[in-house]
Amino acid sequence: MPAVFAFADKVIANTQTATFAAFGSFAMLVLVEFTGRPRPRLTAYLALGLVGAVLVVLGTLCSRNAWLAAAAMLIVGFLILYAGLLGSYFAAGGTAAILAFVLPVTIAAPLSSIPARLEGWGLAAGAATCAVMLLWPSRSQDVLRSQAARACLALADLAEAKLAGDGATIEARAPVAREAVEGLRSGFLSAPHRPTGPTGPTAGLAALVDELDWLRSFLVPGVEGSLGLCRDENAEALAATVAVLRASAATLEGRGEPPDLGRLEAAREAVAEALPRRISELPRDEDLESALEPSFRIRVLSYAARQVAEYALLSTGAGTAREALQSTEQLAVEHASARSIWFRNSVRGAVGLAVAVFIAQKTGLQHAFWVVLGTLSVLRSNALATGSSIVNALAGTAVGLLVGAGLVIAIGTHEAVLWAVLPPAVLLAAYAPRAISFAAGQAGFTVVLFILFNLIQPTGWQVGVVRLEDVAIGFAISLGVGLLFWPRGAASLLRENLAAAYARSAEYVVAMTRQLIEGQVSPDRTEQASAQAVHQLDDAFRQHLADRSATKMDVESMATLVAGAARVRRAGQSLSALRGIVEGNGGLARCGENLDGEVNALRAWYVTLGDSFVHASPVPPPHVRDADGKRRLLACVREAVAGIDESKRRPALVLLWTSQHLDNLWRLETYLGRHATEASRPPA
Repeated sequence: MPAVFAFADKVIANTQTATFAAFGSFAMLVLVEFTGRPRPRLTAYLALGLVGAVLVVLGTLCSRNAWLAAAAMLIVGFLILYAGLLGSYFAAGGTAAILAFVLPVTIAAPLSSIPARLEGWGLAAGAATCAVMLLWPSRSQDVLRSQAARACLALADLAEAKLAGDGATIEARAPVAREAVEGLRSGFLSAPHRPTGPTGPTAGLAALVDELDWLRSFLVPGVEGSLGLCRDENAEALAATVAVLRASAATLEGRGEPPDLGRLEAAREAVAEALPRRISELPRDEDLESALEPSFRIRVLSYAARQVAEYALLSTGAGTAREALQSTEQLAVEHASARSIWFRNSVRGAVGLAVAVFIAQKTGLQHAFWVVLGTLSVLRSNALATGSSIVNALAGTAVGLLVGAGLVIAIGTHEAVLWAVLPPAVLLAAYAPRAISFAAGQAGFTVVLFILFNLIQPTGWQVGVVRLEDVAIGFAISLGVGLLFWPRGAASLLRENLAAAYARSAEYVVAMTRQLIEGQVSPDRTEQASAQAVHQLDDAFRQHLADRSATKMDVESMATLVAGAARVRRAGQSLSALRGIVEGNGGLARCGENLDGEVNALRAWYVTLGDSFVHASPVPPPHVRDADGKRRLLACVREAVAGIDESKRRPALVLLWTSQHLDNLWRLETYLGRHATEASRPPA
């Protein structure tokens, strides 16, 4: 940054170029860090440089009219902030992109200044890109991808031990698998920018977290000891699952051949073919549900393993541009509501920035962009957190003012000394925010500004007073916007999104169950609604984690409840996959009606659980099972399988597997109810 600034100031000798070169370098090197493999990193930095150039031109065009500048800031700010939901690169580059617009729009200048400003920004973008790619280039550290690979291997090891029936090995490997999956989820939740969005790698990696947890939930209960009726077929399906999990781990690590999904599909189909024949041979007094339990779990495991393999391939960059575009549109529509934390924060940030730009323009402040930077730096998701960050920022700015003023007073007008002090000052400003504190970063940035503006236009210590006045106005705007727009922040929205996610996911389960009973595949929007609700819940929880100093919820229990909503949705997806086994219901609609009582009670429980979050009402106990309906269903299924009509055998099997999915969701109620009670208690 000092080198680019020196070249612009001394060689080009243009104040506009020097200013944009200095702040552009800071934006590209300090405010953003794109991680990952070299090629996508390079593409991201080049794209940010290009977008920044467009914003510099647009900002300059709007800079001479306060109303136009504020309106442009409102639109540009919202689009940049809202684009963060599309992926980690979009989120990471948001602040730098906003600075590229704030700087020109708040420094009024004629159109003739655009070339000089673009020259400064271009110097900064080019030098910064070279620096990040060539000077100590970061190695590709795909931590989440490595954690996902470890989880795949740990689950494969556990499944292999269960296939061998080795009790001691199972006992040793089960905790390892649980720790690996929980470590992946923990790393996912603690990532600065959660990997999500429409692009293949981010979408695939995000989906792996829930899919591996879903797979583990079916692998941990007993499969060992007995492989059930279809012993040979179940053994082959489990072995194929192990192979796919190991191949998926290799894919995530960038090595090995793609998973053999053909073998997995053939093994799963063999189980479905063999089961009706084996069931018809069972004695009348045999417990049909217990006999089918191993086959049911192995089928779910094989389906989940296929999903894991597809997500692993997706995380390596597979997928077409058309798919990415369709996913982008879907994701943007999903979050276009006041229930989305992305939408709320984007509106709040855009309004705060627009108000700051308007006030800065109308009041004619000397360094108006400091007002906007002050607003951007302290705006948080709720008024309490915003107030806390304002105190820290003001304290840091005051300390920086004292240190910077002392330096300038001591150095005076000795330009050579100011140039010598600039590099260590920039180092401190870039290092302090993450290594020390937010306040320390504000102090370091203030010192850098002292030196920069005294190099551009020597004014002595008075520049510090100007900065303090301007940023104080920006902080006040930030606090006001935080109070006016959703002052409670993410905590209340998290409860609402929990309720919506459980309700929509339970409705998805009910809809899929009804389609299986009726034997008709009709257009259904419950899947999209449940996906939207779960995605919004995930984002609200991430914001909740960022604001947890101001929350009274138990974080671990809340994380369990968030994962529980995704698990209910996964059950709906697994039921949806059963539709591919049969066409029609084989005339067993009356048989399937015996599931009505259970599925309605299940939906009512999950909706009531969601209501308990919003209204602080008691957590419901697990619902009472429809034992009579279950007995009638088992009798009906046994009769259908034992009959001579082969068209009824597979539909009967699907109904029984559907019943077992509902059983698992009933078992989940006790677990979720316990954590819901814990989450509602204030921490000790």
